[in-house]
Amino acid sequence: MLRLARICTARPRSGRAVFALVACPPPCIASHSLDHKYHDAIKCTGDKDTGFSNRKSHVVTHGACFSTATETVLVQARDSSLLASEIETGTDQQRFDDAWRAYEKHLHMDGLPRKSVLSKLITGFAATCDTHRLNQSYNVVDRAFQERHELLEKEALIYLSLILARCAPPYLAVNVVRKLVKIEAYPPVAAWSAIIAHMCQTATGSFLAADMVMEIGYLFQNNRVDPRKKSNRPLLAMKPNSFTFRIVLTASLLFGTTKKAEQLLELMPRIGVKPEASLLVVMARIYEKNGHKDEIQKLKRHVDEACGLSESEFRQYYDCLLSCHLKFGDLDSAVDMVLDMLKKGNNAKRSLEAAKAVLEAVESNKLYLPYEKTGPENSGSPDKPLSTDRQMQNYSSFFKDKSFARLELEARELHKLLSDKLQEQVGLVKSEHGVLHPTETMYAKLVKAFLEADKISALASFLVKASKEDSAVSVESSFVVQVINACISLGLLEQAHDLLDEMRFSGVRVGSSIYSSLLKAYCKEENHEDDITALLKDAQQAGIQLDSSCYEDLIQSRAHHNNTTGALHLFKEMKSSNIQKSVNREFEMLVQSCDSNEAALTAKLVEEVKSGHTVNHALHDWNNVIHFFCKKRLMHDAHKALSKMRVLGHTPNAQTFHCLVTAYAAVGGKYVEVTDLWGEMKVLANSNSMKFDQELLDSLLYCFVRGGFFLRAMEVIELMEKCEMFIDKYKYKSLWLKYHRTLYKGKAPKVQTEAQLIRREAALHFKRWIGLT
Repeated sequence: MLRLARICTARPRSGRAVFALVACPPPCIASHSLDHKYHDAIKCTGDKDTGFSNRKSHVVTHGACFSTATETVLVQARDSSLLASEIETGTDQQRFDDAWRAYEKHLHMDGLPRKSVLSKLITGFAATCDTHRLNQSYNVVDRAFQERHELLEKEALIYLSLILARCAPPYLAVNVVRKLVKIEAYPPVAAWSAIIAHMCQTATGSFLAADMVMEIGYLFQNNRVDPRKKSNRPLLAMKPNSFTFRIVLTASLLFGTTKKAEQLLELMPRIGVKPEASLLVVMARIYEKNGHKDEIQKLKRHVDEACGLSESEFRQYYDCLLSCHLKFGDLDSAVDMVLDMLKKGNNAKRSLEAAKAVLEAVESNKLYLPYEKTGPENSGSPDKPLSTDRQMQNYSSFFKDKSFARLELEARELHKLLSDKLQEQVGLVKSEHGVLHPTETMYAKLVKAFLEADKISALASFLVKASKEDSAVSVESSFVVQVINACISLGLLEQAHDLLDEMRFSGVRVGSSIYSSLLKAYCKEENHEDDITALLKDAQQAGIQLDSSCYEDLIQSRAHHNNTTGALHLFKEMKSSNIQKSVNREFEMLVQSCDSNEAALTAKLVEEVKSGHTVNHALHDWNNVIHFFCKKRLMHDAHKALSKMRVLGHTPNAQTFHCLVTAYAAVGGKYVEVTDLWGEMKVLANSNSMKFDQELLDSLLYCFVRGGFFLRAMEVIELMEKCEMFIDKYKYKSLWLKYHRTLYKGKAPKVQTEAQLIRREAALHFKRWIGLT
């Protein structure tokens, strides 16, 4: 009786267990007898309390069997330490289903387990690298963060975030790091740099990593954190460094999120991070993608004077500079760079140092390729190829590495993988024996730019200068011949003839194949008799011997136009030249050999022109002007430039609007203007004049949520979901909780206009979308 009295007077939460036990007695008791006597008592007295008293007395009289079973069941139900032990044992023995069931029972009875058990559950499930177990581990962290975040250990969360970044959707890894920052358990920069290095292997992860660096960097802007205070040391240990920026910037370049990358570049000086020498090249590539030619020019002196830059990094920088010259239509600067490369290349070939380099390469059995995609100078040592498939370390070894040195090494390896992929995008400059040379793609783009601008004289001048530096194996495969050949292939016969005349006047040899090709092209078209006559005369004066197939085409063309006299004259000329068929076949084979093996430029140029891709140089100029005003926060001048741009017939693109939207977001309070821009963007997108990208839509969504324009925000969300773009719900949930927590929280007013009703419904729809209702 005393035991039962103690049980009945126990803490309230065990009352449910007592009632359940009394209502459902254990098997060793004759339950039918208990129920029979219980019902009889109620019938006799009609009093529930009396019935319960009779039941209690009956329970006591059933002896030790009932007492022992009751004590065992009740002690297990109340003793959470047994469930905690089961969680630990199940995790250690990899019986994860049993461990999870024990965890759920613990939650139901006594809430979250103690810190050590919770950490073992989180890290044990994370170590499996299984998607389902990782989600369970993340759910444990999410619940603990909402209820009792003091039970979360920093090292366990860092370990979970690292594996989530590697094996699960990257937004889960970012959210764990955000939770760490929120509870002020700041992860060291070496640890979270490795996390973002894993995330940056994908496009979505790269986008989120850039956001995370900006969020963490914002804490250190304008010397907000006093380094002299001892309490700030953990926070300062989390401050992003130059290597962290280099990882994210490289990934942003690789996956095309260059607007966000430029925002990171602007953040660096505000938090006191100085760029390393190798970061200069990454900066140049970002500026080139965003069309900031002046910024690249400013970097030139620093790049040329920097120590430790590799050959491939120089190649990347000059590739950016050439690309920018072409993008802005600055053909003179591009020509000067190409000619300078050719001149230096020839000087290097004639120098003694180049001869020594070749001799050393032969002695060491080292092969120099004419175009190296991944230069050996970038890998400090001839290590084996890097891979992200390395086995993940367990939590015990992870926990022992207090300085996170292994994670830092892993981050550097992952960064090298990104850098190697980025180097493969360099297409305008190649390196040979340490000397930079323009590629066939560069020549093709430059010639195409001259042809589009109809600057044939300038192109001829460039060809003449380039031919003096060109060291082709044969005249038929020279740079000049390939350009003229490409013009003939594209049907630009007039331009090809003009270039041929310029070469002849300048004394540049072009060979007989060009004359033959141009004459055959004239024969296939109508109304070129005068051109054929002039070209035949030029060939005769130049001492060019045409082949028999060319004579045959000319004779057929004259006969087709009823010019029998001219046809007979050409036939007699061919006979007098003693041109034999065997010689003709050898000649044709030689030309075909040149076309297939050496004339890569011809194919590149034809492909480039036929692609139909044209560059609007004026659009890049106007975007540069608008970017300048937006950077100085001169929004009135930026809008005047936009209006002038429209008047001149240039349609704004995504880059134009991105500059304006981000500037308005930085100024603050200008959300009506952003709404006007959104309306114009939708019109342009419907007419296929502009294509939305993730960076622009994300910036718009941020402005609309921050300003409370939820109707417009839902329009952007709908468009992003339709295009299958990733949306960071955690970020917008935090934005709502920060600025709109109390919005539309009460009941709807009885009287409201239709516009007010629409705004309210849009806000509640957004609230449901972020998961707050």
